[in-house]
Amino acid sequence: MADPLEVRHVTIHGHRRAYVKTGSGPAVLLLHGMACDHTTWAPVIEKLARHHTVIAPDLLGHGRSDKPRADYSVGGYANGMRDLLTVLGVDKATVVGHSLGGGVAMQFAYQYPERTERLVLVAPGGLGSEVTHLIRAVTLPGFHQALGVLTLPVLRHAATGALRAAAQLPHPAVRDLDEIAAMVEALRDPRARRALRHVVRACVDLRGQVITMVDRAYLTEELPLCVVWGTADPVIPAAHADTVRQIARTARVELVEGAGHFPHKADPDAFVALVEEFIRTTRPARYSRARWRALLRRGAPTEVAVPDSRVVTSIA
Repeated sequence: MADPLEVRHVTIHGHRRAYVKTGSGPAVLLLHGMACDHTTWAPVIEKLARHHTVIAPDLLGHGRSDKPRADYSVGGYANGMRDLLTVLGVDKATVVGHSLGGGVAMQFAYQYPERTERLVLVAPGGLGSEVTHLIRAVTLPGFHQALGVLTLPVLRHAATGALRAAAQLPHPAVRDLDEIAAMVEALRDPRARRALRHVVRACVDLRGQVITMVDRAYLTEELPLCVVWGTADPVIPAAHADTVRQIARTARVELVEGAGHFPHKADPDAFVALVEEFIRTTRPARYSRARWRALLRRGAPTEVAVPDSRVVTSIA
């Protein structure tokens, strides 16, 4: 029997791209975060695949995909996802993006509204300037070289062993350390480190995030949008969920009590139930050029009221 998480490859524009595709039904595209790969979705892929065709790629510069000198902007990634879906024969999808992948998902919906049925954003970038100082540090001179030393075999094994051991402790503050360990392992490849530097510099500087969806959020009026955030996220603060309530009044906001930056791993069953219920209870967006034109001409409301707090729930 074939492994449902078997990694496949396709070459697009001369670059080899890795992805997992499994299940059947309406398409769900899963986009991972910075320095991660498709395996961050491993706890939820097979569960989602019971009712959906799940596509989980390794973004260019990550995982088993090529790591060329290339365009690592969110716009470039959105283009790559359009072309991957096209090659795979998928016309439309519900796009689920985590962290950097959330920014890519938002950009995909902006560039290709006709191919986006819904958005599920998981602790996404692009909703405020705040971001952990560790990510900002990637932009500093010498960080690439320092990371190269840290990922030498002896230091890397010691660091990842300590991180994985700490992740087993019964404290929410250490819940994400196993993911950090996986990132350290991935960054032993100098090509991955170079790609990370390009990715970060495209969206973050020393003052924080430089890319925002806030000025275009009114375009989600016609698009079902759900945002999921861990209340103890140390990377991008959950307070950014308040921004969602103000700029996208039709959005559903879900807070996962005590979860960190990876709420889909903190409680996979609850996350899958949330995504499936969101898909089941919303109609896929239907692109209308006339409606899109009207929204652009109208622009964002000058004053946005915070919606009723009853739309905010917890899946903890």
